[in-house]
Amino acid sequence: MQTLTGAEIVVECLKEQGVDTVFGYPGGAILNIYDALYKHQDEITHILTSHEQGASHAADGYARATGKVGVCLATSGPGATNLVTGIATAYMDSIPVVAITCNVGVSLLGRDSFQEIDITGVTMPITKYNFIVKDITKLADVLRRAFQIAKSGRPGPVLVDITKDVTAASCEYEAKEPVTIARQVDTITEEDLERALLMIRKAQKPFIMVGGGAILSDAAEEVRTFANKLQAPVADTLMGKGAFDGTNELYTGMVGMHGTKTSNFGITECDLLVVIGARFSDRVVGNASKFAKNAKILQIDIDPAEINKNIETDASIIGDVKMILRKLNARLDPQNHDEWVAHIERMKDMYPLHYNKEVLTGPAIIEGIYNVTQGDAIIVTEVGQHQMWAAQYYKYKNPHTFLTSGGLGTMGYGLGAALGAKMGKKDKKVFNIAGDGCFRMNMNEIATATRYNIPIIEVIINNHVLGMVRQWQDLYYGKRYSHTILNDQVDFVKLAEAMGAKAYRVTKKEELEPVLKEAMELDIPVVIDCQIHCDDKVFPMVSPGAAISDAFDDTDLKL
Repeated sequence: MQTLTGAEIVVECLKEQGVDTVFGYPGGAILNIYDALYKHQDEITHILTSHEQGASHAADGYARATGKVGVCLATSGPGATNLVTGIATAYMDSIPVVAITCNVGVSLLGRDSFQEIDITGVTMPITKYNFIVKDITKLADVLRRAFQIAKSGRPGPVLVDITKDVTAASCEYEAKEPVTIARQVDTITEEDLERALLMIRKAQKPFIMVGGGAILSDAAEEVRTFANKLQAPVADTLMGKGAFDGTNELYTGMVGMHGTKTSNFGITECDLLVVIGARFSDRVVGNASKFAKNAKILQIDIDPAEINKNIETDASIIGDVKMILRKLNARLDPQNHDEWVAHIERMKDMYPLHYNKEVLTGPAIIEGIYNVTQGDAIIVTEVGQHQMWAAQYYKYKNPHTFLTSGGLGTMGYGLGAALGAKMGKKDKKVFNIAGDGCFRMNMNEIATATRYNIPIIEVIINNHVLGMVRQWQDLYYGKRYSHTILNDQVDFVKLAEAMGAKAYRVTKKEELEPVLKEAMELDIPVVIDCQIHCDDKVFPMVSPGAAISDAFDDTDLKL
């Protein structure tokens, strides 16, 4: 037992929880905590980002890459509100983040004091839980509970707001071992397991759709065993990439708006769809009334609120995905679906992903990165066409290797997340795939990379337009390109060099791989500005409101 200030208690609780890295930006209200961090900089690495939003995305990227809780810090008022987009991003994708903010003293709350904001009120809809601490004797237990909530069950972000006087006050502190988070198994019933096994054994054309929940549950091995026992093709959602090996012969590609035709048509034809840790997002299912209409649907998820929320299911099992699959695998004899799998293989041959291989394109850039990394890198993305190309053309063999904003679709997410991922996985090459529109939103974090020499590789797929919005304008808005053209005088190479990074410009396909190899060997922050045509599109595509069976590509448009 020792007497510590509130600020010192915060640092001790972070150490107690095994936190080795935090991301943040100081200010007046949180100054006491930063003073305490100064005394413990040999135990906790603090990364000063260029903007608080970058800190929140970095904490998110650290969490996705490592499976641990990410931590970010910000001061009161605008510091706290600048975290909001990052917190919402983590919330939509169920990422365990603890955001610690500080507020004005208790006596100044509710008085419109300088840099005062009700950040718990602001973030209530976008956090799993949040707290405001006005009593120092409750501080340690609140912080411990925040970490427990963030990583238990369906993970998510938790915010802890601490008044400045609490960080300055003192009380007794006693270290405690972190609570062990048990996997959720009490909701797995014998009746649900038996119903699921009966459906599986009856199926002639089963299909598996795997989502981000399988990654959060660390269930990749169980998914592989289940797919092999069921002998069923496997598609993934955007968030599920890496939960099933993208080089496996049973893999059919992504499902949904920009999924492969094989995945979309296969799910439409199947008689049993087993959905593992996915929430039936609108970008996945398309027209819900036409989704998998020939199939019985079995949903496996930890969150009962996801059952029958977007798609009516025929059966479900609630609980930890890893534990459910272990129970199913133990009881399931190998199934034989040779004819069905052969049919899916024929579809793969009929409907391959394709692009113009004569010039530099988005898909060519992604395949170039795959070639030079041999599929062994962490790929982070911003949001847009480049994100979809990264999902389609890089083969993800393992979980925690594809980090992207799925639910919220946050432009500006990737560079901060890449910094966090690299800090969490220093032995991995980390690429952030960006569009030029997204790079404009977060380019200041290149200065963070160079300040700490965090050797991430930023690849800008630069088409001088807001590519995905332009694609919609081209297909559905009569080519009226309202405010989506970015063809101005901004030079990304000079900008990157001004911030201390090594920079390249690539305009031809043959230039790409030599530049990528050199960037990887340098082991410093690198920016590669890749110039592609403004009208390159992401195909296949499903029109908004259409069934996923109506997926089309450029060849269909020519008919």
